[in-house]
Amino acid sequence: MSRIAFVFPGQGSQYVGMGKDFYDQSREARAVFDEADEILGIRISRICFDGPEDELRQTKNTQPGIFLHSMVIAKHLSNLHPSMVAGHSLGEYSALTVARAMTFEDSLKLVRLRGELMQKAGEESKGTMAAVVGLEPDVVEGLCAEASPAGIVQPANFNSPGQIVISGSLEGVHKGMDLAKQRGAKLVKELVVSGAFHSPLMESAREGLKKKLDETSIRDATISVYVNVTGEPTTKADELREMLYRQLTSPVRWEATVQNMVRDGAERFCEIGPGKVLQGLIKRTVSSSQVSGFDKYSDLTEL
Repeated sequence: MSRIAFVFPGQGSQYVGMGKDFYDQSREARAVFDEADEILGIRISRICFDGPEDELRQTKNTQPGIFLHSMVIAKHLSNLHPSMVAGHSLGEYSALTVARAMTFEDSLKLVRLRGELMQKAGEESKGTMAAVVGLEPDVVEGLCAEASPAGIVQPANFNSPGQIVISGSLEGVHKGMDLAKQRGAKLVKELVVSGAFHSPLMESAREGLKKKLDETSIRDATISVYVNVTGEPTTKADELREMLYRQLTSPVRWEATVQNMVRDGAERFCEIGPGKVLQGLIKRTVSSSQVSGFDKYSDLTEL
């Protein structure tokens, strides 16, 4: 039997209507959505189903919405047994929940708080992010260092070969974009985001999250979790807690994560949650890999 890896998307994959088909067609899904509404004390299900888009796009709603959608789908995949899991940024919380390192309730509360703190940090310290396509990682790291006198800027996501996102202050990122164009990048595009995620401008969010992380019960994972900060696997509770803390201001090493999962035997990747972003990144990283996704209720027919 092929070794299966579950991967979970992060912010940016959301869309209005996500999960509605599950709610309409599955009693089990309805129970999970209703439980989430009760835990959070808000109708997060309504925001997922009906929007409006501006409300869903608010980081404090986006993050629990995507997490909830991923968890509802995962509940319906009990006959698939992953050997390993990983999640892109926010998706790491989904991965830890499936690996039984955290409970659904604790993860949902953490994700809501994380979204609130990141949204607040973005409002207090204005920043931005930009995609850089066609340059090697060491070149991007070098141009960020060269741009840093203009303002804070660093790599935020090493997504796939030749696709890197930089993050930081407006001045720092704009200078980095100029330098990337000078270095011959195929594409340099500023992203529409509410903050400079995975940069030092998220420090206040990181410190705010630490208190809640320290209070939350995290157990050893039952399967390997490949963490964003290093791209390497771990099951140890203390390491997982530390990685969630460090993650907010550290780059997401997704390309390395995928390569290391293949190194360790992953043959089939299943993206669990809204959209197909990770499927594309995985195919660009390891073209020979089997990749599929579960987003809609109709996708379950693949089983």
